Amino acid sequence: MFGGLSSAARPAGPGEAWGGLAGSRVATLAVGSLLATYGWYIVFSCILLYVVFQKLSTRLRALRQRQLDRAAAAVEPDVVVKRQEALAAARLKMQEELNAQVEKHKEKLRQLEEQKRRQKIEMWDSMQEGKSYKGTARKPPKEDSPGPSTSSVLPNRKSDRKPLRGGGYNPLSGEGGGACSWRPGRRGPSSGG
Repeated sequence: MFGGLSSAARPAGPGEAWGGLAGSRVATLAVGSLLATYGWYIVFSCILLYVVFQKLSTRLRALRQRQLDRAAAAVEPDVVVKRQEALAAARLKMQEELNAQVEKHKEKLRQLEEQKRRQKIEMWDSMQEGKSYKGTARKPPKEDSPGPSTSSVLPNRKSDRKPLRGGGYNPLSGEGGGACSWRPGRRGPSSGG
């Protein structure tokens, strides 16, 4: 550069005067200006690289796991057969339980139908004899039930009371007495002056 001068005879440059500190200052300024100009681009690209890396790493893990599962399944067919047999046994057990529940339900329905049929026959017989069918259709009271005895219960007083309204009272018809009744207004023009 300066001809044949040795390094001792050569004049010191700006970076060599302070032992190379000026060169690092120039590099720092260059990095600072680079960050000032492209800082947000660098931040967003780093975030994007991080997200892409995470996605790829999870996919690679899943792919490795699938390959290991395939290899394990191919190596041990006995385990697969045992697993399928256990699954079939569990399904068979659940089906048997379900069938037992269905049979119980059908038996209950048969008993209910038989009971209804008996009640209808009893009602028909009592009607043929001229009796009230409602009296025989009711179930007899259970004597074993833990409730108050009939001797300690006061008799029902509803029969002593006078009914509040007549038997033919219907509030929707507008009949049956009472001072308050609604009537629609007159049709036609008003008679005001």
